[in-house]
Amino acid sequence: MFFQSKKTVLGVDIGTSNIKIAEISFADPATAVLATCGVVNSPYQLSDKNDRSSIAQIAGILKNLCLKAGVSTKRCIISLPNSAVFTSVVELPQMSHKELSSAVEFEAKKYVPLALSDVDLSWSLIGAPNPGQAVQKILLTAVPKQITKDYMEIFGLAGLEPFVGEIEALALIRSLVGSSPENCVIIDIGSKNTGLNIIEGGLLRLSRNLNIGGETITKKIAQTLNVSFLRAEQFKRDFGVTGGTFLPETVKPVLALIKNEVKQLLTIFQSHSAQLNKIILAGGGANLPGIVDFFSDLGVPVSLGNPLETVGYSKQLEEVLKRYALSLPIAIGLALRKE
Repeated sequence: MFFQSKKTVLGVDIGTSNIKIAEISFADPATAVLATCGVVNSPYQLSDKNDRSSIAQIAGILKNLCLKAGVSTKRCIISLPNSAVFTSVVELPQMSHKELSSAVEFEAKKYVPLALSDVDLSWSLIGAPNPGQAVQKILLTAVPKQITKDYMEIFGLAGLEPFVGEIEALALIRSLVGSSPENCVIIDIGSKNTGLNIIEGGLLRLSRNLNIGGETITKKIAQTLNVSFLRAEQFKRDFGVTGGTFLPETVKPVLALIKNEVKQLLTIFQSHSAQLNKIILAGGGANLPGIVDFFSDLGVPVSLGNPLETVGYSKQLEEVLKRYALSLPIAIGLALRKE
């Protein structure tokens, strides 16, 4: 554990359209307070090549966001983008740590579609070791080395010091599920991508990425109604999928693609005789009127995720924080990491 009294940690979530930050202060290990946070639009994206212009632009936006938010620490934990990271949960026989390292590398060749020499490979045990079990579950993560290099350059230019990189699903669990042993699905609807994460007993079991998101819905509205992208975005936020408006039949087909994927995951989950407790919606794309009702026919309680429940914060900022709460669970979850 790296916990120190009154330490402060910054979580940084660089999404496909926005950068989100959350600084958490700890008076003691059990008391986390949201010291500051921020969300800013970022039209620049990293490609799989060394894009010098985008790196400089993203770094400048991140640096300015930290200054405006009054961030007090350079030490940060960063999220690794779902769209660029390969993750798998694999099962291996019980063995020593040294043997496990070799076995994981061998197993990774089956799941990572790139040469292992081109990725930064890491793994961790899921749950506490149990010598009584024949197998152990391993979370396997592979990040293309070019992505790692670009991220390190971005944070260096922004004047920040990242010391841990983590997949988005783990940060979501920390801020939206916490220590609860519940079984749930977290649907994280971003601008261009949607992450589907199955959580069993509070631990990640499966993570899947879809190349559709809030922007997909906005483009569909703009195309159908023949209006500008900005006008379509406003229509989406005002009306969503609520009944009695002219938008549902335009928006629903996109959300139906996400729902169908969730149905498949639920079938897999329930085939193992597991009971799902709830579905949690998160991400900026979940800011749609009527979206909870749209997913409610899956037979599982549905709710909007609220990362503010896991931290303390100034009540004077409550209205502003609630407005951005659905965009902050990854950044807050990153900053809550203690090990």
